[in-house]
Amino acid sequence: MKQAFNFNAGPCVLPKEAVESTIAAIRDFDNTGIGLMEISHRTPGWERTMAETRQLWRELLNIPAEYEILFLGGGASTQFFTVPANLLKTKAAYLQTGVWAKKAAKEAKLFGKTEIVASSEDKTYTYIPKGYTIPTDADYFHITTNNTIYGTEIKYDMDCPIMLVADMSSDIMSRPVDVTKYGLIYGGAQKNVGPAGVTFVIVRKDILGNIGDRAYMNPLPTMVDYRTHAAEEDKNISMFNTPPVLPIFVMHETLTWVKNLGGVEAMNKINQKKSAMLYEEIDRNSMFRGTVECKEDRSIMNHCWVMAEGREDLQDAFMAFAKERGMVGIKGHRSVGGFRASLYNACPVEAVEALVQCMQDFEKAHK
Repeated sequence: MKQAFNFNAGPCVLPKEAVESTIAAIRDFDNTGIGLMEISHRTPGWERTMAETRQLWRELLNIPAEYEILFLGGGASTQFFTVPANLLKTKAAYLQTGVWAKKAAKEAKLFGKTEIVASSEDKTYTYIPKGYTIPTDADYFHITTNNTIYGTEIKYDMDCPIMLVADMSSDIMSRPVDVTKYGLIYGGAQKNVGPAGVTFVIVRKDILGNIGDRAYMNPLPTMVDYRTHAAEEDKNISMFNTPPVLPIFVMHETLTWVKNLGGVEAMNKINQKKSAMLYEEIDRNSMFRGTVECKEDRSIMNHCWVMAEGREDLQDAFMAFAKERGMVGIKGHRSVGGFRASLYNACPVEAVEALVQCMQDFEKAHK
C-alpha cells in the first residue's frame, strides 16, 4: 500500500496509538466482553472513562476547579446559538476573522443586539484585525482563535475588559492556554482532540449561576441550558442523556497521547517546528506564495498558499504531482482555492518533510 500523508483540515489525522486502542475497545471494552459501541454508558468502566477524560483536560490545560468541562453533541456550530442563548442579555460583541466567526455572529443576532467590533473580510480574512476597541457594555466578546479556511490565528490569550468567549475548535491543545482569561471556551473535537461527534465546552461555574437572569427565552430549552450538562456535585461526570461514547473514548486516548509526549508545552514546540519548516519552503519556493497578508498572523495549524504570479497555470499539475506522492487533503477550501496543509498535533514531522520535498521536486521539474 502506498504511504499517505494526511493534511486534511478536519476530520483530522489521529495518533496511531489512539486509533489502535480504540479498535481494541470496539471489540472489547474494559475486559467486559462487550464492545465500546454496545456498552451501557452507565457502567462503572464508562463512568471512569468520562471522569478520566475530564481530568486529562484539567491537567493538560491547567483548568481550575472553578470551571466546568462539558462534552456535548452537535458540533461547534451548535454552540454558535447556544452561547448567546445562555449569555446574551443586552448586547454581544464579535471579532469577525473568517467564515466561522461570521456564522457565529449571525446566530447571535437571533438573540439580541450584536456588534461586529472589527472584521478582516475586506481582504478576504487574510489578517487578524488590530487596534479595535472592545465595548465594555457588551455581555461578552467572542473570538475565533484559529481560522482553518484562511490560515490565520490569534496565538495569545488577550486581556479583555468583559467576558471573553472563544471558539478554539482548530487550535485547542496545540499550545498552552491561560484558561482563566476566558469565561467560556468551546470547539469541535475533530481537529486536535478526537474525531467528529463530540464538542467540548469549558465554562466558568459562576456564569452558570447567572444564566437564569436573562430577558430572552427564559427558561431555556433543557438541552440548550449549560446547567443541564454540568457535573453532579458528588461525581466528576455528567450524563443527562447518552453521550457520544465512541468520540469521547478516542478523545481520552488522544489526550493520553498528548500527556505522554510531555503535554501542550511539548506539543507546541513540535508544532512550531513543523509550521516553520513548511512556511520556510512556501516563502523560498519560486512556484508558490503564501496567502496570509501579515506573517505574524499565520496559523501554526493551517497553512495556505497559492501558485506564484505567472505560475497559476501549473496549479492542477502540482495537485496531481502531490497526489502521486501521497499528499492527501492539500486542496484549498473551495471559497479561496489554492492549497492548504493542516499540521494538527498528530501530523508527524515526517509528513511535513515529505510535503516540503514534494514542493522542491516540483520546482526543479518546472523551473
